Amino acid sequence: MAIRLGLAPANPQERNRYGVNFRVNDPPLLLGQIQYAWNNTKGDPNPAGQIKFGGWRHFGSFADQRLASNGLPLASPASSGEPLLLSGDIGGWMVFEQKLYRVPKSDDRGIGIFARVSGAPADRNLIDRYVDAGIEFIGLNDSRPDDKFGIAAGYAHVSKRAQTLDADYRAFVDPTWPMRSFEGLLTAVYQYQIRDGWTLQPKLQYIIHPGGGATSPSSAMPGKALHNATVLGLRTTLKF
Repeated sequence: MAIRLGLAPANPQERNRYGVNFRVNDPPLLLGQIQYAWNNTKGDPNPAGQIKFGGWRHFGSFADQRLASNGLPLASPASSGEPLLLSGDIGGWMVFEQKLYRVPKSDDRGIGIFARVSGAPADRNLIDRYVDAGIEFIGLNDSRPDDKFGIAAGYAHVSKRAQTLDADYRAFVDPTWPMRSFEGLLTAVYQYQIRDGWTLQPKLQYIIHPGGGATSPSSAMPGKALHNATVLGLRTTLKF
């Protein structure tokens, strides 16, 4: 889930276009994490793993996902048109990683799984629950010890508060207005090492219900549900 810094623009390119803004007057954001790991010492033949628990607290103001400042639904013609501001935001996460198989005499090569879960209040967050999980294969071929392959799936749940806003749009604007529900992601990626310090990484993604199932009411196509999308990407990395 994305954490907005107070009332700053949601788009990071607008908020910090050149990457050199060092803001010191925004409300504070606190983060904390604890973790426990096992079998993670170098040379340990047993499968390594770890679990992490974390949370964050932001002290800024955040827009209610449904109500306007005058207490009416934002979709209502009688609303103020400005969202009700709520004080602060909070959330938490959990990360689990476990090696299923380790190539003999290797610390990194093998097969591993991971899972991540996070949550936040539904009234001030568009995504209130998120979960993803996947499996990765690292250096299973002795001739390609640094290559990596992984597949994963992700699920982002649109908060009930935002879904209620969609229901309001159906009542006040258009009875056929689509209801957002979730966005899903299936992805596969392969990292191919051309030589030391140089990798090539193709990626395939399939996005289910982009945007949760509908565009924003202020978009170029208000109320038009987006189709599922296939995305192909290619990234190369050079390290000197």
